[in-house]
Amino acid sequence: MKLKRIALGFMVLGLICLIAGPAVALELKFGHYAAETHPGHKATVMFADAVNKRTNGEITVKIYPANALGSPPEVLEQNVLGVIDMSLPTQGALDKYVKAFAVVMLPFVYDGYEHAYRVLDGPFMDWMAPQLEKENLVFLSNWEWGFRNITNRVRSVATPSEVKGLKLRTPPEIQLQAAMEACGAVVTKIAFPELYMALKQGVVDGQENPLAVIYHFKLYEVQKYLALTRHVYNSMVHVMSRKTWEKLTPYQQKVIMEESQRAGNWFRKAIQAEEADLIEKLKGKGMVITQPDIPKFRAVMGPAYERIGKYAGEDNVKKFMKMVEEVK
Repeated sequence: MKLKRIALGFMVLGLICLIAGPAVALELKFGHYAAETHPGHKATVMFADAVNKRTNGEITVKIYPANALGSPPEVLEQNVLGVIDMSLPTQGALDKYVKAFAVVMLPFVYDGYEHAYRVLDGPFMDWMAPQLEKENLVFLSNWEWGFRNITNRVRSVATPSEVKGLKLRTPPEIQLQAAMEACGAVVTKIAFPELYMALKQGVVDGQENPLAVIYHFKLYEVQKYLALTRHVYNSMVHVMSRKTWEKLTPYQQKVIMEESQRAGNWFRKAIQAEEADLIEKLKGKGMVITQPDIPKFRAVMGPAYERIGKYAGEDNVKKFMKMVEEVK
C-alpha cells in the first residue's frame, strides 16, 4: 500500500511538471539607472535574492545599476529588443513606445503618493498592460521614483517668476520640458549620466528630480537652491522582455510577479520614509530650501497641459483624468 501511494505521488508530480512545462535555468540581465546607494537599487537586490531563493537557484538575476548598460532610453530599447531581460523605465521613457503613458506625468494631478498608487496600480495598469505586451514587454509592477523638485545655482525659487530665465535640464520627456517652459525656464535636454558635470561646469543652471536623486547622486555639491515644487510624479516601472517571460514556467512567472510587487512596495515605503530626513540632510549639505506657492505654479500650467494633451492624445488624457477623479 505504501509503495502504491509513493508511486501515485510520483505520477501526480510528473503530471504537474508536464502541465507546467520543464523548469528553465536562466541568468536574467536587469539594467537600471539608480545609484547603488539609492533605495531603487536596494529593491533590485531584494528582488534578485528572493527570486533565486524561491526558484531554488533556477533563476539568477544579474543587476547592472547606475546606467552600466547605457542611458535609460538605451536600456529600455535593449529590453524591448530582448537583449536584456528586465529594466526599470519611467512612464516618460515608456511613452516613446505607448503614447498613453505620457498622461501619468501631467503636472500637479495627484494629491499625494497614495492617490498616485491607487491610480497606477489599479485602472491604469489594467489599461496599459495589454499595450505593453504589443511592444514585447510584460508589465510586472509599479515601483517608485517620486515627486520631482527644482534645483539651481542662481537663486531661491518660491514662484514661477523666479524660474523664468533659468537654464534647466530635463530628461527627453515632453511632460517635464513643457512644465518647466510653462514657468519660463530655458530647457536643455541632457542625458542623465552627463548631468552632474553639466551642472558643475555651468552648462545649465539647474535641473529637476526627486529628493532621493538629488541626494544619492550628490547634486547638492553643484546646486545651491532647492524648491519643493513636487510638480510631477513618476515612477520606475518594472518591465520584462516578453521573450524571456515566455521561457518561464507558470510557477517561475508567479514568483517573478510576486517578488516584483514585494520589492516595489518596499521601495515605495523607503522613499516616503526617507524624504523628511533627506530635506534635513540636504540643508546640512548647505542647500537653501524653499516651500513654493504651489497654486501659482499650477495656474501657469495651461500651456503644458495643452502640449502634453497633443502628444499623449486628448482622449487618453480624458480617460486618465477620469481615473484620477474616481479614486480620489
